[in-house]
Amino acid sequence: MLLMTMIFAGLAAAIHVYIFVLESLRWDHPATRKAFGIQTDAEASATRPMAFNQGFYNLFLAVMTVAGMTFVLASSSVVGATLIFAGTGSMLAAGLVLLISSPKLVRAAMFQLTAPALAIASGLFAFTN
Repeated sequence: MLLMTMIFAGLAAAIHVYIFVLESLRWDHPATRKAFGIQTDAEASATRPMAFNQGFYNLFLAVMTVAGMTFVLASSSVVGATLIFAGTGSMLAAGLVLLISSPKLVRAAMFQLTAPALAIASGLFAFTN
């Protein structure tokens, strides 16, 4: 189960790095605007500071999760598990908030929350035995 936890946690971190790139580095690009439902240049400009900040939030969750994975690999399972659960738990919670607040974005919410949920579920077995 530890291997599954590490795989899902790593996938969750990679997804959140990808979200960081979209929100903080590529917000004005047409494909990113389309993915987030941004219709106009004015709307993109108005929401850019918010998206930039949100992107870094996603990056920090990924860094926390990867740090936890590193601690687990270095045989510091308590610290590692704590960081993995904090990172993936926050990712899962953010995905649920997106799902509840914007039901039309169900696909994006599921993309954001599935890997963290699976990391948490497998981690509960891996770290309690």
